[in-house]
Amino acid sequence: MSHYLLSTFGSQGEPSSETPPPEAMQAMMERTVALEAEMDATGTFVFGGHLHGPDATTVVRSSDTEVVMTDGPFVESKEHIAGFYIINAEDLDAALAWAAKVTECIGRPIEVRPFAGTGRAVDHMPNA
Repeated sequence: MSHYLLSTFGSQGEPSSETPPPEAMQAMMERTVALEAEMDATGTFVFGGHLHGPDATTVVRSSDTEVVMTDGPFVESKEHIAGFYIINAEDLDAALAWAAKVTECIGRPIEVRPFAGTGRAVDHMPNA
């Protein structure tokens, strides 16, 4: 099994980034809970989360003499990572199948990216 990052995206200033009506939000949450239960039952789910918007971002940089912290995202962009899943999948095709389920669930693009090798942090995650 390999680990994959499924990134969900949001768009600043676009009508689709506005909060959907309560009934649409409730239906999306029900689909998401069901999908996460399926991921958990199959041993696919490792970790996931929803992120605050880019306005909550702090960028930390180091130079030769100091560490500098600035508010705001590293890259100015309309699109931003809104949430993510880290999953176990047999191969890229299996990860893409899970991404298809996520995008059907939330109606947002999903970027699928394999982890390069296994690092200590990944090796110690549940279901690793």
